[in-house]
Amino acid sequence: MSQENKLLDGKTVVVTGAGRGIGRSISLLMAKYGASVVVNDLGGSASGEGEDIGPAQEVVNEITAAGGKAVAHGGSVSSWDDAHEMIETAVSNFGSVDVIVNNAGILRDVIFHKMTEDDFDAVIAVHLKGSFNVARAAATHFRKQQSGSMIHFTSTSGLIGNFGQANYAAAKLGIVGLSKSIALDMSRYGVRSNCISPFAWSRLIGTIPDNTPEQQARLAKIKQMTPDDQAPMAVYLASDLSENVTGQIFGIRRNEIFLMGQSRPIRSAHNSDGWTPHSISERAIPALEKSFFALERSADVFSWDPI
Repeated sequence: MSQENKLLDGKTVVVTGAGRGIGRSISLLMAKYGASVVVNDLGGSASGEGEDIGPAQEVVNEITAAGGKAVAHGGSVSSWDDAHEMIETAVSNFGSVDVIVNNAGILRDVIFHKMTEDDFDAVIAVHLKGSFNVARAAATHFRKQQSGSMIHFTSTSGLIGNFGQANYAAAKLGIVGLSKSIALDMSRYGVRSNCISPFAWSRLIGTIPDNTPEQQARLAKIKQMTPDDQAPMAVYLASDLSENVTGQIFGIRRNEIFLMGQSRPIRSAHNSDGWTPHSISERAIPALEKSFFALERSADVFSWDPI
């Protein structure tokens, strides 16, 4: 093994949703760079039904066949107990836990006025509560050892917007707030927390309809972006090379890396006498509306082909 490939030597990484797609690619590259990997995947459908340890075990088999170290875990991130068991699996098998990658997810896409309570709750449970569960289970170990890296997956569906994904967007933007809070709370213990917003063809993206020429053209562009494109940034954030990087959001789009913005004031209006609804309408809004954000989707903002 070359010195470069020892970048994660001695580290243990837990990757959720690792049986397929982005999680699989990350697990394989983490192992290639020397990490021991807990490959977590419930093995359910894209919408969250069913269980199957097979996909996680297949990734473990790939890693061990290449000379790496890995174990499978089939628990659900939405379960507090399963998340803690996942972290204990890392510690009991490899002696420590150093990195978590919160990648697990499901989709229940539907236009908002038809979205059910179950559609909303199921997506929040896996994406947002699941990220909390795994991060919280790891936090105790990270605090004790005074080190650790948390990598969470967000989406431009939350950062920018998209049709038919109110549940997914709410969860993914919630993950941004969760990651920032973790970064603030745990920086004193040498723990960092960052987000990746991926652009990649995966099983979940495969649920996007392709009924019109416009949808087909969009999918053709997305298919140029593979799960493998996301893995190098995850390995970087897992490694000591990123020891001073925390609280950030990175977008990965084929060969492009974006530092995504975070909410900050961009314009202000002041009235020394205070405001009334009418003065807001007459003075404040005219001053602010030139800086209003358009009602855009991710595809509107990222309008050029992947590079």
